[in-house]
Amino acid sequence: MPGNTLNRLRIALTVFFALDGFIFAGWVVRIPAIKQQTGASASALGLALLGVSAGAVITMMLTGRLCRRYGNHQVTIACAVLLSLSVALPPLTHSAPALGAALLLFGAAYGSINVAFNSAAVDLVAALRRPIMPTFHAAFSLGGMIGAGLGGLVAGSLSPTRHLLGLGVIGLLVTALTGPTLLRHEPPRPPDQSITGSDSPAPAKATPHRLTTRTRRLVLVFGLIALCTAYGEGALADWGALHLEQDLGSSAGLAAAGYSCFALAMTVGRLTGTTLLERLGRTRTVVAGGAVAAAGMLLGSLAPALWAALLGYAIAGLGLANLFPVAVERAGALAGPSGVAVASTLGYGGMLLGPPAIGFMADWFSLPAALTSVAVLAGVAAVIGFATRRATAD
Repeated sequence: MPGNTLNRLRIALTVFFALDGFIFAGWVVRIPAIKQQTGASASALGLALLGVSAGAVITMMLTGRLCRRYGNHQVTIACAVLLSLSVALPPLTHSAPALGAALLLFGAAYGSINVAFNSAAVDLVAALRRPIMPTFHAAFSLGGMIGAGLGGLVAGSLSPTRHLLGLGVIGLLVTALTGPTLLRHEPPRPPDQSITGSDSPAPAKATPHRLTTRTRRLVLVFGLIALCTAYGEGALADWGALHLEQDLGSSAGLAAAGYSCFALAMTVGRLTGTTLLERLGRTRTVVAGGAVAAAGMLLGSLAPALWAALLGYAIAGLGLANLFPVAVERAGALAGPSGVAVASTLGYGGMLLGPPAIGFMADWFSLPAALTSVAVLAGVAAVIGFATRRATAD
């Protein structure tokens, strides 16, 4: 496939990654307002937020099959439309059960588009033969930073209803402008390359061979790393702003800035992720990232001052930045859309466990104590990466 076609596909996929982060962050920074609107307790809100992860996990494996049947590009566009429409639903609810139902649909769209465009990105990474997957996820983080920053700016002037409806309109417009590029071009075919669990920077072939027991186990290993990482990302998205506002007394705008700091740090970490992977390899990147994230989240959750908590969020963002992209790329390289779906399902299983677990722990102990569980799982990801270093390096 010509280089200019690959570049156009890379730009189009980057836009969809950014749009996903933009819409998701726009929703999460309005969680405190919607909590007040529904009158939900911390545990009830946690159960309602479970809808996002539940919807994602339920549909991810199905999306893998749809990608194989209809194509990654077509499924990406369809899911982008559904995501744009569903983000306007949460502010229309006035009870925790209704909110949970709306978030189930939103989560289904969110999970599906993640499988679809990650599968498309795996194909492109293999065709380009460079570990550029972190740059796509950097676009997601950049979109999240912009979405959170915009949300903080309009929190005092726009109702959640108008704000999220506006995000939906933007999403539909971006999809209409960018989608034709994906429709015009088939996913690239990577050069012939045997599939291994190699820790070398060069990506493996995206089109899988017959899956062996060892390959399935490796996919599960990458999925566990994704689980630990997504737990942390989901916790900061769902509870980070509330912690700053409720426990440290910040304003709604400054609380939204907490997720912006996290998203900015992840963006920086992912923009430099390709260089990091080329120099360190995947194993050392995962081990170092998990350790840094654990230290940062301990600071972010336990610091008594707002500035220190914001610094902790940023450090955690740097540490978590490349763990999920590495896990998804390796799983997809080994098993195609099915591998992406498995790793993503396990990853968002972390989000599935995170919201209610943190909600209940916040009721039993405190929200700061509950957020330290993010540090624990980041450390677990580092340990898994280190323990399996030989199995993933042939």
